Amino acid sequence: MRKRHSALIATGAIAALALTGCSAEAEPGNATESKGEITIAVFNGWDEGVATSLLWENILTEQGYDVNLEYADPAPVFAGLSTGDYDFTTDVWLPGTHSKYLETYGNDIVELGAWNDTASLTVAVNADAPIDSLAELAENADLFGNQIVGIEPGAGLTGVMEDAVIPGYGLEDMNFLTSSTPAMLTELSTALDSGENIVVSLWRPHWAYDAFDIKDLEDPDGALGGSESMYSYSRTGFADDFPEVAKWLENFTMDSDLLHSLENALFNEYDGDDYAPIVEDWISQNQDWVDSLTN
Repeated sequence: MRKRHSALIATGAIAALALTGCSAEAEPGNATESKGEITIAVFNGWDEGVATSLLWENILTEQGYDVNLEYADPAPVFAGLSTGDYDFTTDVWLPGTHSKYLETYGNDIVELGAWNDTASLTVAVNADAPIDSLAELAENADLFGNQIVGIEPGAGLTGVMEDAVIPGYGLEDMNFLTSSTPAMLTELSTALDSGENIVVSLWRPHWAYDAFDIKDLEDPDGALGGSESMYSYSRTGFADDFPEVAKWLENFTMDSDLLHSLENALFNEYDGDDYAPIVEDWISQNQDWVDSLTN
């Protein structure tokens, strides 16, 4: 009798759970029902944008949204935001780096707010390099193989290098190589491992400063610009379609220490491309802060 009684209880419990499940799926607004689809545009190679986009992908998914990440160079991202193909991006640098894109697309996209105000463009060298300033680079170009290793051709940083830094410091005779941020970081790592001098275009905050023994060259003429802020921008109408998400992004702030921590976990301490468990683990270690982003 005891076995039969237990079986009856178990059967009843399963039936009750099944009914509860059916009810939950049918109930409007339940967590299993999507709140809508959101596409985040991510700049290729800009790790702070990748990191914050992966963070928001996790947060918004937990909040009931279907989230897609679309990777592209800056020009297609700004164009896509202006036409509504993307919903938002987290990596617009102002007032300098992406100002030209704002001149073109500023009337067709919407600023959601700055989340970090300590960003800056840099030119970095190995820490034991024989120079300390961009003003010394031209006359010592041969010590660096007569080349500067850059990032993506369409990046705002690349434009600043080509329009201000190279002509401003007389570096026209140096070969400015542009391809991608991962390629630049590979060149940097290889040169450091070989004990060779190297010059790269870089920016702060970036995990490379924790991973590599490098230093910034001084910029006495201010060709790289001053401190910048990183903004989130959306397509027109995004706040009407997703008001709570727009509000979260408007209130979003992340200091450089937290950003470095997330970037290190994703790109320095981890050697792979399945970022979801890395983000989840990082969130578990910073749960109170993450929870505050949607409160």
